[in-house]
Formats: sequence, C-alpha cells, structure tokens
Amino acid sequence: MSQSDDLRRTPLHDLHLRLGARMVPFAGYSMPVQYAAGLVAEHKHCRAAAALFDVSHMGQVKLVGAGAAAALETLMPVDVLGIEPGRQRYGFFTNASGGILDDLMIARPAADAGFGDLLLVVNAGCKAADIQHLQSNIGTRCAVVPMPERALLALQGPQAVTALARLAPGVAGMAFMDAAVFDLAGARCFVTRSGYTGEDGFEISVPEEQALALAEALLAQPEVKPAGLGARDTLRLEAGLCLYGHDIDTGTSPIEAGLQWAIQKVRRPGGARAGGYLGAAALERQLSVGAPSRRVGLVGVERVPVREGAPIVDINGHRLGKITSGTITPTFDQPIAMGYVPVNRAQPQGEVYVEIRRQRLPMRITPMPFVPHRYRR
Repeated sequence: MSQSDDLRRTPLHDLHLRLGARMVPFAGYSMPVQYAAGLVAEHKHCRAAAALFDVSHMGQVKLVGAGAAAALETLMPVDVLGIEPGRQRYGFFTNASGGILDDLMIARPAADAGFGDLLLVVNAGCKAADIQHLQSNIGTRCAVVPMPERALLALQGPQAVTALARLAPGVAGMAFMDAAVFDLAGARCFVTRSGYTGEDGFEISVPEEQALALAEALLAQPEVKPAGLGARDTLRLEAGLCLYGHDIDTGTSPIEAGLQWAIQKVRRPGGARAGGYLGAAALERQLSVGAPSRRVGLVGVERVPVREGAPIVDINGHRLGKITSGTITPTFDQPIAMGYVPVNRAQPQGEVYVEIRRQRLPMRITPMPFVPHRYRR
C-alpha cells in the first residue's frame, strides 16, 4: 500500500506529524512506524525508561448484560466467568476446526465503572469481523457495543509507573492484569496494567477528544518518549508474543502456538465447564494427544536477518516449516525468529536451518521469551 487520503487517522495523527514520525499504512490507518530517533533508539528507551505508543487503531468493544461472560465462553476456550472484577485476561476466538480467529484482551470492569460487564480489546485488522462474530453469535444474550469514540494509548517500560503515577498516584498499587478507572489529565480513563512489550506498563482507554491532552501530559514526563510500530514489533518479538496474522491465524491452533496456558483447567476436558465452544472437539483432542507442530523460538548462529516466510529445513534441506516473525534484536544484536516445526524437532537447543537467498543458515531452537518479561506481579 502507499500512503493515501482514504486511510483512517487516530486522534493523535497531527501530534505524530509534529513529532517527526514516519507514517505508514497499517490495518487501514495511517500510523507512525518510527520517529526521528529511529527504531533501535525507541526500542532501547522502552527497555530502559518509558515509551508511549498510539494503539488507537485497535478495536474496543464492551459487552453489556448479566449473561455476557457465559455467552463469551461459547466463542472461546477461556475461563471468562472466573475473571474477577478489576481484572483482565488474555484469550482468543476459535473457529470450528480449532483455529484462531483473533486473540484479544478481556477485562471485567468494576460494577460501578460504567464500562459494561466486559471490555474487550481486539486486533485492528480483525475488529470488524470480530464485532460481526460477536453480534451474530451472542448478540441475543448480551449487548455488543463497539467503542470507536475511545482512543487507546500504551505506556510501556520500567519507568512507566513513575511517569503515570504523577498523573494518578493510585496506578502504582496496580498489579499485572489489574484494571481500574482513573482520572488522567482531566479524562476518565480505563487503565490496565498490561502491554505488548514484555515490560511493565499500562494500556489506557481514553475518550478520543481528550487523547491529545493525555498524550501531551505523558510526553511531558522526563521518562517518556514516543515510539512507533517498528519498536512495538521488535519488543513483542523479543518477549515471545504472537502477532495475529503472522504467528497465529485461522489455520493455527492455540496448542500448536504454545498458548495452552491460556486455556484454564475449568475449560479443559474433565473441567466443570469443558467444551461448549467453537472448535472444542479439535482442541480437546490436541490437549490430550498433542498437536503435530509447535511454535518455537530461534536464535541465529550467523548475523543475518531472518524474515517471515523463510523456509525452515533440516541439514539435508528437507522442509520442516517456516519463519513467521524475525528480526535482528536491538537488545543483544543477534537474529531471532519464531516459526513452526514438527513437535519431534522442537526440542530446545536443537539445530535447524533457514533458507535465505539460496543459503542455508543455522539457527538454534531457544526457549522464549528471548528477553525476560518484567511484569509487576
């Protein structure tokens, strides 16, 4: 795609231009990929201090009704009923064959918060399909209310709490995956202590007309600098986190993707609320006997970038799978990647090869995350 006038703009579009961002098309939006300092500097600043990301292209949807949690459990193998008020959980929609339609965050706001019974954040490229999926399947059991009037900011890094607590001291008491309402720069915001970088941090839902004032208040903090989609991608890859449409999709099961940790015991075979969701038969079979392939982390032996789509082969050139995400990591300056290989080739420290421009480059299977998570438990 080339930049064009038909791309949607987030409420911070003019701010991005003022800050010198390079804008690119992404999921139908004009989004900042990096600022003047560059991707590597933004990445390292997030690891050392605090970075502000505009993620307003993501979809926000609230479900309203006493039956919302039970209804949502018919679309995913996740314990939604068990989410306590003021908490958030990771989940995914599945299709009839057990593939992943989208992954998302599910929060249960406090009863008096005014943000519905459940608040969902879904991926930008999937939000229209997700809303239709929700309305078609559970729209008679709860109200499905898209929230395009709200922007979403992510403040990430070890000093994010220091910066945000100047605006609302109460955020310092939050733990990883807590969710609460705070007044920030005059705006009533729904805040979760979570993110997509592996670092401590917060995601902040704010009314779109107040997003600029909040972003400027955060950028005025000495710890905070802006960061774009480029750094967000390298950070999440170092953290071993999946990108929908690349590392997971409709042809990938949560078991293959190594996401079975997000299927709680109560929803597994033998659990009190096992089954009853799309793809249950396929996923319960894989939970019992295993999946044929597995998402693995890979570290390059040679310093050559490895990109999505590159074939993964054995020493004789027989195809094993393919790379789904790859980069040269800014943190330790080595090629890292994720990809899928047969389960019998997924053992840590095993060696495979990646074909790039008719060369066969060795890579070592490595446990993920590549960089340890630093969430505040």
